[in-house]
Amino acid sequence: MQRSLFITFEGGEGAGKTSVLQAIGERLNNRTDILFTREPGGIEIAEKIRSIILDPAHTAMHERTEALLYAAARSQHFYQKVIPALESGQHVLCDRFIDSSLAYQGYARGIGVDDVLAINEFAIGKRMPDVTIFFDIKPEKGLARIQATRADEINRLDAEGLAFHHKVYEGYEYVMERYPERFKVVNADQALEQVIEDVWMILNPILG
Repeated sequence: MQRSLFITFEGGEGAGKTSVLQAIGERLNNRTDILFTREPGGIEIAEKIRSIILDPAHTAMHERTEALLYAAARSQHFYQKVIPALESGQHVLCDRFIDSSLAYQGYARGIGVDDVLAINEFAIGKRMPDVTIFFDIKPEKGLARIQATRADEINRLDAEGLAFHHKVYEGYEYVMERYPERFKVVNADQALEQVIEDVWMILNPILG
């Protein structure tokens, strides 16, 4: 019997992860052995924390507060939803996980990747994803997508300056160099249909 896999999806703002995951869900035809979820969120408590983190009005939020809130939401989501699903035999496909915190708060915010890793190891133990698919697109193009498709839904992180998003991109490059064994990179600067196909080519043989 194939063991349950924890597969995460990462990328900067406007990378298209959510749209691709919706399409992949349709292809998998709602298989009962696969659970789709997201971070921050996925369960009621974590969704409430998400609304605090991403509220555009919360411009005074300190970067360490931000990192701790993400870790808190992750911990609740992980123990309430992810672990039970894996233990029941389901594969879990999650839109964002710990690598987001390492890239955004650890690297781009300047807190330190190791310090943010320590916070998250306290929150979830040392359970890392089995596979992480990174949606690779330059920040300028990702942010342009947001302006074109959901300008009325811009959150606090979307509204950060371009320099910040370049630091996030550098952060992901650093994280991928640190954990090369689990990362798969997809060119997200393509038509949506092609990105879906590329992700499918990675997932299909893994999920069976």
